[in-house]
Amino acid sequence: MAAAAKKAGRIAAEGIVEAYIHGGGKIGVMIEVNCETDFVAKTPEFHSFVRDLAMQVAAANPSYLCRDEVPADILEHEREVLKAQALNEGKPAKIIDKMVEGRVEKFYKENCLLEQAFIKDPDQSVTDLVNAQIAKIGENIVVRRFVRYQMGEGLEKKVTDFAAEVASAVKK
Repeated sequence: MAAAAKKAGRIAAEGIVEAYIHGGGKIGVMIEVNCETDFVAKTPEFHSFVRDLAMQVAAANPSYLCRDEVPADILEHEREVLKAQALNEGKPAKIIDKMVEGRVEKFYKENCLLEQAFIKDPDQSVTDLVNAQIAKIGENIVVRRFVRYQMGEGLEKKVTDFAAEVASAVKK
């Protein structure tokens, strides 16, 4: 952690954009991870590290990179929903705020890539993985951005009832 903190201020303008396709083309991920030198960016270890991060995005489907990227309106809506749930559960008013904050932390751990448990080692967060890589290679590393595509995501699928279609065709 100390090694990562020392290097955090250094500029990481090199790196790679990794593309990862999973599930026979059903999920695709592109992720940009920066480091300080092109020498490090070209190493197999760095490529393997970035591929692991891309697999994390494919598997865990984070919505945001870090908690700073969560829009205030989304966070406020989440707090309102969590507070309403706690009230419906009949919890005492004095502990509701603590419960809501605890559940917001859980929201961050589920929806922010850097806070998620690493899929290959759930005892380690993605931030811990990045910090370990920084300590190992001796350069600052920044996970800059990612995008995840899932086949058919956001599309309404037409649901057809084949038996009803046949029955209506027979009646005509």
